[in-house]
Amino acid sequence: MNITATPALPLGDDALILSHRLGEWAGHAPVLEEEVALANIALDLLGQARVLLSLTGDEDELAYLREERQFRNLQLVEQPNGDFAHTIARQLYFSTYQELLFDHLAATESELAPLAGKAVKEVAYHRDHAHQWTLRLGDGTDESHARMQRALDSLWQFTGELFEPVDGLETVPWSALDDSWTTRITATLEQATLTVPEGPRHGAWRAGAGRQGLHTESFGRLLAEMQHLHRSHPGATW
Repeated sequence: MNITATPALPLGDDALILSHRLGEWAGHAPVLEEEVALANIALDLLGQARVLLSLTGDEDELAYLREERQFRNLQLVEQPNGDFAHTIARQLYFSTYQELLFDHLAATESELAPLAGKAVKEVAYHRDHAHQWTLRLGDGTDESHARMQRALDSLWQFTGELFEPVDGLETVPWSALDDSWTTRITATLEQATLTVPEGPRHGAWRAGAGRQGLHTESFGRLLAEMQHLHRSHPGATW
């Protein structure tokens, strides 16, 4: 398989894998409105993935024929949906990061600038959707508050990897984006009467190996499901 080493690959993998995770909610969302909202976010991400992967090679081959160690997505986006609070926490963390990154890239002369300029508008909606649900769950009942806090705490360990420098994007001010991300997340959680999680994001240990092709246990099952049809009928067309 011909794979061009560009920064589009890890960003495309992020969008592809999170799109698949959100698609798993089809038929299982808590209310019909969320069925539509999550499906729309998944489709936005899939559209981003197609553009980004096409800058790297054949998008279908990259999605369906690579092995697990060849994917460069963040470990955060591959985490199982869990309950609805886990899905919202994952989306809040990722969309806040993606909006900051795309907003920066849109103002550069990078080959990613056109995609970033268009996608940042979509991502702003994704972040607002997660923000509003974080407020509703955090400042809702005792049960919803507890579930939202557990979700935030559980996924916190994967957020340090968000701001690990990506090869080919050396001009991105990763540290400044990290500071902005922390400020935004803190403001949302305080508004939702939630506590910013404690624990490692940076330092001697972090769950930061996704960009190097090291993934968590659940990723293998996700990949098997996503690639099954294509691998079962190689070369088939509609």
